[in-house]
Amino acid sequence: MAELATIARPYADALFKATPVVEQSAWVEQVSALAAVARDPSLRDFADNPRVTQEQVFGVITGAAKVVLAPAVANFLRTVLENGRLAALPLMADQFQVLVQARQGVSEARIFSAFPITDAQVAEIVGPLEKRFGRKLEAKVEVEPELIGGVRVVVGDEVLDTSVKARLERMKTALLA
Repeated sequence: MAELATIARPYADALFKATPVVEQSAWVEQVSALAAVARDPSLRDFADNPRVTQEQVFGVITGAAKVVLAPAVANFLRTVLENGRLAALPLMADQFQVLVQARQGVSEARIFSAFPITDAQVAEIVGPLEKRFGRKLEAKVEVEPELIGGVRVVVGDEVLDTSVKARLERMKTALLA
């Protein structure tokens, strides 16, 4: 997986540098729509077929994405297809979004909870985290029942784990030491 991330980084950087500040959110939406289509294994099989042209693949992707692409985003997709990097497109989109959010002073906070949580509970979690990280956080919540209870929050490369599972693991380590 690290190999795809390494491949994706220069593409995301190039697209980010070409993005006008006023069009950032529109481009993020367009690239995310393309990435959602590129995640489909049947599309990648179609793209890998030697009898299919790049223009045909481009047409299928843009048609399935159901968004009007800015000319630069369309050129970006063509470059990705020409270089055979369709498998890395979802990671390119993720990295591009991180770069745009960083420019805006926003980071993504992925909150993993053992149970579904309400918007009010999310706000209670995000408030102190924004103070700690010194920037606005955009929360995305995922339910992960194996946590047993509590939450695990991932912001960038930092992990704050207050789940019951993590506490039990720490107790196990302490008892075995």
